[in-house]
Order: sequence, then C-alpha cells, then structure tokens
Amino acid sequence: MANAKSIPIDPELLAEFEAAARRPLALRMKYAFIKTYKPVMDDAKFRSFETMDDYRKWCEDNLPSWLGYGRV
Repeated sequence: MANAKSIPIDPELLAEFEAAARRPLALRMKYAFIKTYKPVMDDAKFRSFETMDDYRKWCEDNLPSWLGYGRV
C-alpha cells in the first residue's frame, strides 16, 4: 500500500492491546463474550414449535420488541 497513511495510536490503547494479545487464547475467548439475560427467551430450557409461523407468532406475542424478533 503505497498510499497508506500512518495514524498515531494512543500509547495507553496500544499497551492494552498488546497485553490482551499476550493472554492465552482460552482466556481471551472467556472474556470476549458477555452473557446478557434475554427476558422470556432465557426463562425456559428450550421451546419447540410445529411451524415457523407458530414460532413467529409466539415471538410477537411474548418478546419485547427491543430484542428484534418481531416481523418487519
């Protein structure tokens, strides 16, 4: 890349990145994902539906809209 510009990186951010890069992969994976409780969705071990329409109807009737499972 002949035209690539060099952008200065904040030394504090660079130090954090380098520290994270030295951690073992298993540890990085452990902290990479955050478990977020999803109301109604996480309240049962599993749910099954006869049809996709049944599933979509259940989502519309039971889940908060901010979860994004409603029809568009």
